[in-house]
Amino acid sequence: MYDTILLPTDGSGPSEAARDHAVGLASAYDATLHVVYVVDDEALRAARIDSDVVVEGFETEGETLVSEVATMAAEAGVDCETAVAHGHPHEVILEYATEHGVDLIVMGTHGRHGVSRFLLGSVTERVVRTSDVPVLTVRSEDADIDADEGKSESEDDAA
Repeated sequence: MYDTILLPTDGSGPSEAARDHAVGLASAYDATLHVVYVVDDEALRAARIDSDVVVEGFETEGETLVSEVATMAAEAGVDCETAVAHGHPHEVILEYATEHGVDLIVMGTHGRHGVSRFLLGSVTERVVRTSDVPVLTVRSEDADIDADEGKSESEDDAA
């Protein structure tokens, strides 16, 4: 069913939850797991951060994160390819999926809703809305905390 699975990662709690699902699925389907970390150059420029040292720091973090997933995949007997890329995360993820013939994208979600989701945006949401391949979204336990923090008192009372 799935020969190639893509896991975008950023090291967050939801990303780690997605990692566990992606490795498990790749193992179950004998699929190759691709892991990508995206350095968001545009966000750095928008924040007026153009230091090569900062960019190199993100690249190093990305290499560490994808390497950790590759190690976990190897321990599970899963073939794994890794990449650190630059650009708008959702665009890079979709381009990577197309270029590598990905059958499934597995991503974590923070579970934000309402104004916080609107203001912060969501890479996962953009990928889900525009992907040509299925996207499995995985909520972590941290997502429940994020969602609770976004509730108003009246929502808590109604629950």
